Amino acid sequence: MLLTIAVMLANIMQILDSTIANVALPHMQSGLGATLDTVTWVLTSYILATAIAIPITGWVADRIGSRNLFLLSVAGFTASSLLCATASSLEMLVFYRVIQGLSGAFIMPLSQTVMLDINPPKNHPRAMAIWGMGVMIAPITGPVIGGYLTENFSWEWIFLINVPLGIIAFVMLWTLLPSRPISRRKFDLLGYALFAAFITSFQLMLDRGNAEDWFESWEIIIEFGIAAAALWMFGIHMATAKNTFLSRDLFKNRNLVTAMLLMVVAGVSMFSTMALLPPMLQNMYHYTPIDAGILLAPRGIGVFVGMAIGSRLATIVDARFIVATGMALASYSAWMMTGWSLEMDRWPIITSGVVQGLGMGALFVTMNILAFSTLSSALRTDGASLLNLSRTIGASVGIAIFVGLLGRNWQTSHADLAANVTEARLSPLSATSISRLGQYGEQAMMTIDGEVNRQALMIAYLGDFWLMAIVTALCIPLVFLMKKPQRSNVDSAQAAGSAH
Repeated sequence: MLLTIAVMLANIMQILDSTIANVALPHMQSGLGATLDTVTWVLTSYILATAIAIPITGWVADRIGSRNLFLLSVAGFTASSLLCATASSLEMLVFYRVIQGLSGAFIMPLSQTVMLDINPPKNHPRAMAIWGMGVMIAPITGPVIGGYLTENFSWEWIFLINVPLGIIAFVMLWTLLPSRPISRRKFDLLGYALFAAFITSFQLMLDRGNAEDWFESWEIIIEFGIAAAALWMFGIHMATAKNTFLSRDLFKNRNLVTAMLLMVVAGVSMFSTMALLPPMLQNMYHYTPIDAGILLAPRGIGVFVGMAIGSRLATIVDARFIVATGMALASYSAWMMTGWSLEMDRWPIITSGVVQGLGMGALFVTMNILAFSTLSSALRTDGASLLNLSRTIGASVGIAIFVGLLGRNWQTSHADLAANVTEARLSPLSATSISRLGQYGEQAMMTIDGEVNRQALMIAYLGDFWLMAIVTALCIPLVFLMKKPQRSNVDSAQAAGSAH
C-alpha cells in the first residue's frame, strides 16, 4: 500500500506539470518580460523533452536498473522544479523546463510497470484503475490548482509545490521500491536519432502550426518534411537492423499496437476537450478560472467511477466490450455538447462532463489491461513508454486540430452572420440614423459586432464538438482488432515477471 502511494504521488506530480502551467502563462509573460509567442515555449519545451525521452525508458531502465532510474527521475524532477521557481528570465525557465521534462518522462511508464509488477495478475485491473485515476484526473485538476496558486500566491508556486511532494515520494521509494535485474543491451543510436527527429519535428509542427498559419509557412513545411522523412527511415531501420532500441516484438503485438491507436484517439478526445472548455467557460459564460475548474471537476468524478466499474467488469465480461462502451460514452458526451447554447445554465456542462468521465475512465483502464495481457513482463516498460507517448501525441494532434478549426470556423461563421446584418433587417439602425447618433451610433454598431462575434464563436465551438463526437464514434470498431485476453497468456506473463 505504501509503495502504491509513493508511485502514485510521483506519477501525479509529473502529470500535473503538463497542464498546471497553462493558466499561469499571462503572469509568467509579465513577470519575465516575454511576448505572447515566446512564453508558450514554457509549455512546448516541456512537452518536447518528455516526448523525446519517453521511448528510451526501457533501455535506460535495463542499463542502470529500474529502481535507480525511478529514484533519479524523481530527484531530477524535484530539483528542476525548484530551479524553475527561481528562474529570472524566460531563457532560464525554458532550460529548466527541458530538464524537468527529461527527468519526468521516465516516471509515468516506470510507475505503470511497477504497479503491474507488484500486483498478481488477478489484481491487475484494480492496479490499472488506481494508476489510471492519476493519469486522467491530474490533467483535469491541474488548471484548477494552477489558477488557485497563481491568483492567491504567484506563478512560482506552481513549481514550488512539487518540492515537498517530490521529497516525500523520493524517501518512500528509496525505502520500498524493488528493482529488476540490470541488462546491458546495446543502444541503437541511429534508430533513436531518427525517432527523436520525427517526434521533435512533429511536435514542433503541431505546437506552432496554428500560430504560423500551417503550410503557408516555410517553417511548418520544413518541420513536416523532416518528420515524414525521419519516420520513413525509422520504419526501414526497424525492419532491417539487427539490434533496434525498440523490440520488433512490440509492433508484432496486436493488442499493444491497437491500444496505441486507441490511446491517440483518447488523447485527442480527452485533452482537446480540456483545452477548449476552460477558455470557453471563461470567455463565453464569464466564469472565473476557479469556478470554471469547479465546473470541470465532476468530469474527474466520472473518471473515478468509470475506472472502478470498468476494472471490476473486466474480470467478468469481454474487456473489449467495455472499451467500446467507454468510447461510445465519450462520443455521446461530445454529441451532448453540440446542444449547448449561450443561455444555458451549468447543468449541461456538469452532466456531459460526468458522461465523458465515465467513458474515458472505463476506456482507459480496460484498454491498459488488454494491452498488457498479451505482453511479456520483459517488454512492459517499453510497452508502457509507447502507450504514454501515444497519449502525448494524441493530445498534441487533438489540440492543434481543434484549436485551429475553432479559429477558422469562427472567421467563417462571423462572415456568414455578418452578411445577414443588413439595413433591411435592422431598419432602426440605418446609415442615416447611425450618423445622427454620433458616438452612440458607433457604440450600437460595436455592440452588434460583439454579439455577432459571440454567436460565431459559439457556432465554432459546436462544430468542434460535433467533429469530436464523429471521430470518436468512427474509431469504435478498432477495439475489436484486439485479441480477447486469455488466462494462459496472463499467467505466462506473470511467470516471466516472477522469473525476474
